[in-house]
Amino acid sequence: MVANLNPKHRWTIADLALFPDNGHRYEIIDGELFVTRAPHWKHQNAINNLGTYLTLWTKQHQQGKVLATPGLVFAGEDNVIPDLVWISDELLATCVDESGHFTAAPELVVEVLSQTPRDISRDRQMKLKLYSRVGVREYWIIDWQQQRVEIYRRSQASLEQVSTVFAEDVLTSPLFADFTLAVADLFG
Repeated sequence: MVANLNPKHRWTIADLALFPDNGHRYEIIDGELFVTRAPHWKHQNAINNLGTYLTLWTKQHQQGKVLATPGLVFAGEDNVIPDLVWISDELLATCVDESGHFTAAPELVVEVLSQTPRDISRDRQMKLKLYSRVGVREYWIIDWQQQRVEIYRRSQASLEQVSTVFAEDVLTSPLFADFTLAVADLFG
């Protein structure tokens, strides 16, 4: 995380163009800059496993796209790179800017918790508020250390936690008809 030495300065997407392409992930939430490094391999394993299962469902049902680490540019001061998204074909046709970033909220956003308290807080609080504000329909937070998934769904104007599923449970979603995934398969 890069500290903002000038509390009056709010980072924007224009500032991101000045940063080096050094393998770090730069995100801005409400004008605050966050920098993270490559995550633990178990973090990547969980997201790759979920991406595989969602991609198989998507191909079978011929709708939408599953994408890992896409750029989401909601406003000059809200630019994030979630671990995984699912976006419908209809929304995909209308929400991509010239740089190939999404300018609208995908239906599903997934974050896998990192190991630092600051990163965990960002995913559970700041990103939850952002995704709620911009209209994400579902937000899944995967905790690979505890082997569980927190599920948030849109209820009226905000995302609310509806359940937590554990390794012995099955993950389902109203977004994906007939989709079931043993939670343990995310971590195997």
